[in-house]
Amino acid sequence: QVQLVESGGGLVQAGGSLRLSCAASGSGPLSVLYAVGWFRQAPGKEREFVAAISGRGFGLTRDYADSAKGRFTISRDNAKNTVYLQMNSLQPDDTAVYYCAAGGHGSRSEQYTYWGQGTQVTVSS
Repeated sequence: QVQLVESGGGLVQAGGSLRLSCAASGSGPLSVLYAVGWFRQAPGKEREFVAAISGRGFGLTRDYADSAKGRFTISRDNAKNTVYLQMNSLQPDDTAVYYCAAGGHGSRSEQYTYWGQGTQVTVSS
């Protein structure tokens, strides 16, 4: 079994930045971290894709939702089994619970097997 734990959420003013972390642990194969996605869910809305990272080294690929392009950066530290989401120029519309997911790939939540518990991001205007 693989556990994912998100951290780094909080309250920030519009225009500010946060860095979310997704740390993996457990007895299961951490190769599930080959591809990791970040999703978010705002109150009353469906869960939506934010960013994903897959591969290693020269084969590393990153994908972003249109809403994240130019503002968010996904990265990974293989030695720490951790994936990060650097979020800059945050806006109130970015307010949501952010989840990381692994054991899959792509931009659809149903493609992933393992999920963290989520971390709240609140952006005030």
